[in-house]
Amino acid sequence: MLTEAGWICRIQAHNLLVCSAGFLNEVAISRDLDNCWSVVAEAIQTILRREAYPNPYEALKALTRTNQAITEKSIKEFIESLEVSEDVKNELRVITPHSYTGI
Repeated sequence: MLTEAGWICRIQAHNLLVCSAGFLNEVAISRDLDNCWSVVAEAIQTILRREAYPNPYEALKALTRTNQAITEKSIKEFIESLEVSEDVKNELRVITPHSYTGI
C-alpha cells in the first residue's frame, strides 16, 4: 500500500508522463485525484495559519500521520471538528483534490 506521499509522487509522475506524451487521460487523472485527498492538507494548513489557529501543523499531523487512508469523509470530519468560524469552514469545505493547485 502506498503512503500518502507515495500517492502524491505517483500522481505527479503520472501527470508528467501523460503531459510529455502529448495527451491527457482525464479519466485516469480524475480517478487518481479522487483517491488522493491528502493533497488538500497543505491548503487546510495554510488557511489555519492565516487564521492564527493554534498548532495547525500538529492538528493536521494527527489526521495525516496514521495508518488510515485520508478520504473525503475524514477531511470533512476534520473540518467540522475545527474551532473556527463558519466562514472559514465554508472556505475549507470547497477545497478538493480537483480544485487545489498549490498556489
